[in-house]
Amino acid sequence: MPQGFRFEVVACQGAARAGRYVTPHGVVETPTFMPVATLGAVRGLAPDELRALGAQIVLANAYHLAERPGERVVAELGGLHGFTGWEGPWLTDSGGFQVTSMADRARVEEQGVAFRSPRDGSAHVLTPERAVEIQEALGADVAMALDECRPLAWFGAEGDGQGRLRAQVASDRTLRWAERCLRARSRRDQALFGIVQGGAFAELRRASARATVALGFDGYAHGGLGLGEESVRRTELLAVAGEELPERAPRYAMGIGGPDDLRAAVACGVDLFDCVIPTRNGRHGTLFTSEGTLRLRNARFRSDPAPPDPSCDCPTCARFSRAYLHHLLRENEMLGARLASQHNLRFTLRLLEDARARIVEGAS
Repeated sequence: MPQGFRFEVVACQGAARAGRYVTPHGVVETPTFMPVATLGAVRGLAPDELRALGAQIVLANAYHLAERPGERVVAELGGLHGFTGWEGPWLTDSGGFQVTSMADRARVEEQGVAFRSPRDGSAHVLTPERAVEIQEALGADVAMALDECRPLAWFGAEGDGQGRLRAQVASDRTLRWAERCLRARSRRDQALFGIVQGGAFAELRRASARATVALGFDGYAHGGLGLGEESVRRTELLAVAGEELPERAPRYAMGIGGPDDLRAAVACGVDLFDCVIPTRNGRHGTLFTSEGTLRLRNARFRSDPAPPDPSCDCPTCARFSRAYLHHLLRENEMLGARLASQHNLRFTLRLLEDARARIVEGAS
């Protein structure tokens, strides 16, 4: 582990585990969820509000921050911690996800990924070395290696020979990029995580995990999942790769954030999660509750006096009714999006807090 970092598993129940991840900017009790602050902010929510909801660590996107305002600006203003006001731990995505999210503007080559900016059409090349350089300048506690991130559907189903070949090529390239990221790192106060790939092919996922572990990263992530694949298959792939990951390193499932998906991944031994689902769904009026999913834009909530979730301890549920949120969301009032996002984040964070408590209690 780099300077200032330590990870320990404090309890296990089957493959599920409760951990404690010490970073230079605070301790993270796992499993936990990282709210997504793509551009350095969780949309509509201030750092103190995130902390009050139970957030321990926040995620930003290195590619987008490098494009605007530029990683040097962030570095000059104290890194992500000083620039944003969130003084707890930060994790940054390397930009590998943009291979998928900006597929119509990206071209993958051995050297790296050539992007055409969605802002102004300018050309950018993101290499493994450049990805590390950006993240070191941003000052994140945890940086990610650059990977070739593709949805499982891009490769095809298991048994598809051509799809397997494409998955093998992408997985092998991810490993070569991982080696380059390790050689490029210069900060010893920043953890660097490797990413497991392999498409929908269990044996490739297992091989990728073994090879990535052999390179010696500070933590390991499951990549290319949470992109529309069938949930049962995703769980199988998480379990297969997880068998090869070291116990004494944190494990991260990138892009997973639905309630049932989180529960399944925790059971596979995953410690860290991120996803836009809680906040994006909230802004569009879809709330997760202990009674199931509520779509508050629906007319049936027009005069409903109940809180969104009677068993929730978030500020939204403590003060506001379903009828009021229905009104705000239907009128596109920004307060509605804020309140719904607050609730969904608290629901998600509490789900993992409860999972941790059950693991600890079950192991005692």
